[in-house]
Amino acid sequence: MTETYSGGCQCGFVKYQVLGDIGRLVICHCTECQRQSASAFGMSLNIDATCFHVISGSLKTFQVLCDSGRRKTCAFCPRCGTRIYHDSDNGVLSIKAGTLNEVSELTPSAHYWTSRKLPWVDIPNDVPSYIDDD
Repeated sequence: MTETYSGGCQCGFVKYQVLGDIGRLVICHCTECQRQSASAFGMSLNIDATCFHVISGSLKTFQVLCDSGRRKTCAFCPRCGTRIYHDSDNGVLSIKAGTLNEVSELTPSAHYWTSRKLPWVDIPNDVPSYIDDD
């Protein structure tokens, strides 16, 4: 049976569904994720791009250069600016986990770019962490 997950932007203009596996939750401490989330880190779920469907509203996009040197396309709500996903042109979308309607069941499976984490962020010993994106 295919799982269905729903989410959307802060103002409610964009609503989406994911039909399939949402993958594992990863936490990224790179400076771009800190800036984008206006927080200490970003939370992302990798999904197959064919599983993502906008069911109301529309998205705008722009491109950024990542700390790793790759380019990614960022999709966001044109009304409130909520970032919905990143696309690195590899058939995988990185959904911003906080845009899902239900996030309480998610548990981080890894932390990335920990060389850039803020000093007061504690990473549990039982969760893998990586100094950079490699």
